[in-house]
Amino acid sequence: MKKNKFTLSDEEHALFRDSVRGIKPLRQDKALHRIKPKVKKRPVERLLQEQMDASFYFSDEFQPLLSEDSPIRYVRPGANSYEVKKLRRGDYSPELFLDLHGLTQAEAKQELGALIAACRREHVHCACIMHGYGTYVLKQQTPLWLAQHPDVMAFHQAPKEFGGNASILVLIAQETSEEPSPF
Repeated sequence: MKKNKFTLSDEEHALFRDSVRGIKPLRQDKALHRIKPKVKKRPVERLLQEQMDASFYFSDEFQPLLSEDSPIRYVRPGANSYEVKKLRRGDYSPELFLDLHGLTQAEAKQELGALIAACRREHVHCACIMHGYGTYVLKQQTPLWLAQHPDVMAFHQAPKEFGGNASILVLIAQETSEEPSPF
C-alpha cells in the first residue's frame, strides 16, 4: 500500500468543504473536433519499391543542360524562377538532410530516390543534400541526377550555414490535394 506524503488534517478538510459548498459542476459546452486517423505505416517492401521507383529517373548517360558557371542552380521548366533566388538567399530552411559522404554512385542514386520519396510522403518542401568534395564525382553527378527527376522543382548551391558549395538545397514539388479546404 502506497503511503500518501501529503495528508490533510480534519481542519483542512472542513475548510475545503466550506470553500466548495454550493458549487455546481460545469455543463460540457465545448465542440468536439474530429481527430484524423493515424496513417498506417507502409510495409518495408512498399518503401523499398518507392525508393527504387524514385531512383529510376537518374541516368548517367543523360546530361541535362545546366549552366557551367558556379554556383550550381536549376529551375524546372514551368516553375517560378524566383524560387532559386529564394533558395540562394536562404529563405527556405531544409527540413530533411541527406549526407552522401562515402557512398558509391549507385548508393547515392538510391539515397536520392529515397530522400525525394520521403519528402513527398512527409510533405517536406525543402531538403539539403550534402555531397562533399571528395573526388568531385558526387559533386558533379548529384545536380545532373536531380535535374532529371520530375518532382524536383529547383535546386541551388546551399548557403554557408548549410554546407556552402559542398551541399545543395532542393525544392520538392508536393501533391496537390483534390479535397476542398475547410477554410
